[in-house]
Amino acid sequence: MRVMTWNVWWRFGPWRERYEAILATLRQTRPDAVGLQEVWTRGGENMAGRLARELGMHWTWAAWDVPGQWRERLDDPEVGVGNAVLSRWPIADRAEIPLPPAGGGDERVALYALLDAPGRPVPFFTTHLTSAAHASALRCRQVAALAEFVAAHRGGSGFPPVVTGDFNATPDSDEIRLLGGSRTAPAVEGQVLPDVWEYADPAAPAATRDAANPYVAATFRPSARVDYIRVGPPGPGGIGRVTDVRRAGDGPVGGVWPSDHAAVVADLAPEPAPGPAS
Repeated sequence: MRVMTWNVWWRFGPWRERYEAILATLRQTRPDAVGLQEVWTRGGENMAGRLARELGMHWTWAAWDVPGQWRERLDDPEVGVGNAVLSRWPIADRAEIPLPPAGGGDERVALYALLDAPGRPVPFFTTHLTSAAHASALRCRQVAALAEFVAAHRGGSGFPPVVTGDFNATPDSDEIRLLGGSRTAPAVEGQVLPDVWEYADPAAPAATRDAANPYVAATFRPSARVDYIRVGPPGPGGIGRVTDVRRAGDGPVGGVWPSDHAAVVADLAPEPAPGPAS
C-alpha cells in the first residue's frame, strides 16, 4: 500500500503548468492514498476533484479559512484553499475539525477519511499546521487537537492510523516530538505515531522544503524536513509496517517544479508478515 503527503502550493507561481507537473508526478508515483495540502478551489472547480477524475480516484476535502493577505498575494479574492484526501478505494467515512486558530481568520483544519481498502479499512488523516516561524506554541496546541482527533477515529480495523501533512516544523521541534509521543509525553496517553522517515536510507535527501527548489531559494529559507507521514505501531502480524520511504516531486517535470514542497511517499504492508517456516 503506497501512501503519500504533498503540499501543492495553492495557486502560487505558474500554477497551470505546475498542475500538469503535479498530475504527472502522481501518475508516475501511483499512490493508493494521498494527503494534499493547499488545494485550491474556485468557481465550483476543486483541484482535488480534478486530480481524482484524471487519476480514477475517490476524494474528499475540507476548506480552511485563509487570511485576506494570502488572497491578495494571488490577486484573486475568489480562490479558496483546503486539505484533501485522494484514495484508490472508496471513502467509507469522513470527518473534519478546526484546529486552534492563529487569529486574523487563519483557521486550519484536520481531515479524516476511512479508506475502504481490500482486507481492512485504513484510517487516514491529513492536515496543515500554521506556518509562522515563531508559532511553535500554537502548533503544539494544534497537534494536541489533532492527536485527540486521531484517537477518536483510529480504531476498529486493525490497520494503524496514517497521519499526513505539512507541519511547518522540523523533526526536533516540540510540536513534532509531542505528536510522535515517544520522545516526550504523548498528546494522548498511550498514543504514539512514529515517523516513517526513520526507515529511510540515511543517505537519502530528506528536506521537503529544499533550497535546491527555485521557489524555496527565492525565500532565502534554509532546507528543512517539514512534511511528514506518521503511522501508528503495526497491527497484528506487522500490518501497516513500513517497507520503503522516499521523496517524490523533488525535481522539475518538463522544466517545471511541481510545488515549493517535495512529497513524502511510504510503502506500508497491507497484510501480516509471513510466519516462520515450520
